[in-house]
Amino acid sequence: QVQLVESGGGLVQAGGSLRLSCAASGRTFRGYGMGWFRQAPGKEREFVGAISWSGGSTYYADSVKGRFTISRDNAKNTVYLQMNSLKPEDTAVYYCAAGRSSGSYPAAYDYWGQGTQVTVSS
Repeated sequence: QVQLVESGGGLVQAGGSLRLSCAASGRTFRGYGMGWFRQAPGKEREFVGAISWSGGSTYYADSVKGRFTISRDNAKNTVYLQMNSLKPEDTAVYYCAAGRSSGSYPAAYDYWGQGTQVTVSS
């Protein structure tokens, strides 16, 4: 079992930045790929990006590529999502997830955090 807790969400103006953190506890964090997803009201959960267990590979949705960066610190059991140049359409609840693979679809992940709200004002 892996427990995930996101933090760092909040209200920011368009063009601003936020850094989300996802702290993991429980089973060995190092062996898990990590993903970030988001869900806006009335919409399906959307893939944001993912990072391999080693941190050596990252990939992103086209909508955030060049603006968002995922990193991880396995010594701290934490994964990060740095979000720059935020837009109102980035407003959503952001979730981190852990899985044996690091795919772009929710079914690839076994464990989920509770989510953190990000609101970008225009």
